[in-house]
Amino acid sequence: MEFNTIENIDKDSQLPAFSLQLNKGETVAIYSNAEMQEQLLKFIKGKRSTAVFEDWDALYERLTVAQNIKFYRKWFKCEWTFEELLVRFQLHHCANRRIVKCTASEKRRVSFAKCWMAKEQLNIFTEPVHGMDVVTTNVLMEMLSWIVEEERSAIVLVANMEHAVLLCEKIHHLKNSGLHEVEMEEPVEEEIEALSEASATTDLEKTSSANPYIAGLYKIPAKTGDKVILFDPTEIDYIESQDGRVQLVLNDEYFMMDLTLVEAEKKLSMYGFYRCHRSYIVNLQKVREIITWSKNTYSLRLHNRPQSTIPLSRTKVQEIQQIFNLK
Repeated sequence: MEFNTIENIDKDSQLPAFSLQLNKGETVAIYSNAEMQEQLLKFIKGKRSTAVFEDWDALYERLTVAQNIKFYRKWFKCEWTFEELLVRFQLHHCANRRIVKCTASEKRRVSFAKCWMAKEQLNIFTEPVHGMDVVTTNVLMEMLSWIVEEERSAIVLVANMEHAVLLCEKIHHLKNSGLHEVEMEEPVEEEIEALSEASATTDLEKTSSANPYIAGLYKIPAKTGDKVILFDPTEIDYIESQDGRVQLVLNDEYFMMDLTLVEAEKKLSMYGFYRCHRSYIVNLQKVREIITWSKNTYSLRLHNRPQSTIPLSRTKVQEIQQIFNLK
């Protein structure tokens, strides 16, 4: 049953025309650049009386964590006990600490608790896990599942596709052409079979036999503007697919590729690249940490400048543990 609709049909608006419908018990991530996200927030605040959680520091800083929780529990008439709130939001270890002395992640968890106790039917979160620790991200993922169980709704606004994939199953991309649901690329069965077959000769072998002087030389072409750049496979952090386009990522820079994800996987598997998710291929040499979130959700943290996190499919967990000899 349709529950909430956010729609823009104003041609003079700085936002493109769009319509988003949410059902009861549904959470959706909207991925966009920072400028588009700011315009969307202004639009939502001007059109709806709904809870937008973006001012994460709107707490009583001179009071302790426990005093804040007790105050908001009484204010919102929350049915959960005080002790249950502390445990569920991982605040029991810092309960007696004043907010002003808390870390950014601890403050964020207090804000999540406040949000939960408010019991809004539609909750909008802005960059809720940006810069946060694993514990805080886990708490938000748990809270989103509680929102679904209570047949409430949530929209998560992010500028990071990896955060969108981690937090919500349903993702939309807001851009100049409108609001589009992101189709997460699924491997085609025939392509998977072709990939797993032992080919008599690979592209690299063909090139090497044709010209022995370049044996072992291999570069990945990608585009930026009108230029074509050749990358050494060891430079690449990961490759992702979104909106039907494939791009390689190096630190926080993105370059378009003319390959499908399956083609990229076939060409790069011999260089230590691994299909960790239906929309991601990771350079295994860049993996620093395997993160276990709540609800059997996993990510890989990379050893690069932004310390990127990319999703790991639960069906791939055992296999990647074997690759790293973790079992």
